[in-house]
Amino acid sequence: MARAPVMAAGGIVLQRGASPLIAVVRQRKRNEWVLPKGKLDDGETPKQAAHREVREETGHDVAIHEFLGTLVYQSGGRSKVVHFWRMEAEGGPVRKLMNDIKAVDWLPLEDALARLSREYERVFLTQVGPIALAAAGLASSPAPEPPPLATDDVDAALQTLTPAEAASVGELRHGLLQKMKAWLRGEA
Repeated sequence: MARAPVMAAGGIVLQRGASPLIAVVRQRKRNEWVLPKGKLDDGETPKQAAHREVREETGHDVAIHEFLGTLVYQSGGRSKVVHFWRMEAEGGPVRKLMNDIKAVDWLPLEDALARLSREYERVFLTQVGPIALAAAGLASSPAPEPPPLATDDVDAALQTLTPAEAASVGELRHGLLQKMKAWLRGEA
């Protein structure tokens, strides 16, 4: 049976100025540049976790705005499901960075994309970064719609799964669906 996914949340954190900036943080342990995010604590909603994690990792208090999307990837042999909101930093830092974070940089979208260490985060930010900027009134329009994924592309991707991964896809989908239903009901 597939293990339950790790639930996490974070933000695409904007800072207004002459040029809008996006926060990226450098992890101390892996020395990687990532989007600010973290695991949910017991009893915490994804939105509450996103606010707490972003504050801890950037040192800034933030205003939370609309939900931007979900990123799912493999981490430590488990699926990690991360919900992201558009956020705006309010003023300067209000606290020291948590010990797990070495640095925070505020960069224009293109520079933030180049700085991120993980390809899946770059792809995600490529899609939602322009949407976040447009929603904040900091850009003219959201990113163009990507071309639809062809059925052949999906089939080809599924062919790369090992037999064990392929067998667990149904269980993983069911588990994720149950987690999402609970989250939508406010139970997660």
